[in-house]
Amino acid sequence: MNIPLAETGAASVATPDRLRITEIFLSLQGEARDAGWPTVFVRLTGCPLRCTYCDTAYAFHGGQWHDVDAILAEVAGHGVRHVCVTGGEPLAQKRCIGLLRRLCDAGYVVSLETSGALDIGEVDPRVSRVLDIKTPGSGEDARNLWSNVDLLTPHDQVKFVICSRADYEWAREAMARHALDARCDVLFSPSKSELEARQLADWIVADRLPVRFQMQLHKILWNDEPGR
Repeated sequence: MNIPLAETGAASVATPDRLRITEIFLSLQGEARDAGWPTVFVRLTGCPLRCTYCDTAYAFHGGQWHDVDAILAEVAGHGVRHVCVTGGEPLAQKRCIGLLRRLCDAGYVVSLETSGALDIGEVDPRVSRVLDIKTPGSGEDARNLWSNVDLLTPHDQVKFVICSRADYEWAREAMARHALDARCDVLFSPSKSELEARQLADWIVADRLPVRFQMQLHKILWNDEPGR
């Protein structure tokens, strides 16, 4: 269930300790290494990308300004260890870096879902950075910031959303060219509306590809319902 955020008052101008938030809610992590864990999601507002398959377009605009202290209090109220900062594109708000650090300092297991179009270099190393490398099927592959690859560690993860056989071939080549599987976990997931999950699974098995196949658990359980 989506938990309503507290009102922030009349002020709508950003200050050094504020972020524009679309929603904060408790759910199950639906993908990546922590799939299945009860997780608090902090969804920041805004994204410079427009992927063809985006399921969170409602986070492009709007939202409310919230103090970082208020965000931390909201997260603490849910009583779980895992926190995922997502969007939109969370790194489009520079104050996200400070929020991530504060969450780590508070002892949470923190992950960041980021498009890979923005520099991840300032993200606290305690955060597991889930880098979503954009395939041609997303319509945004030209936005990939490949210098991010050199910053990846075994604590991080790389995700490819596969829309077609052409996307699969492109992702397989990109993974080999950048030796991604030697740097961190690599995840392939099918775009729900464009590629059958079984088809992608068969390709991965046939090629003995060193990646983890994943389906988005939250979509299986709740489709694209906001706040779930």
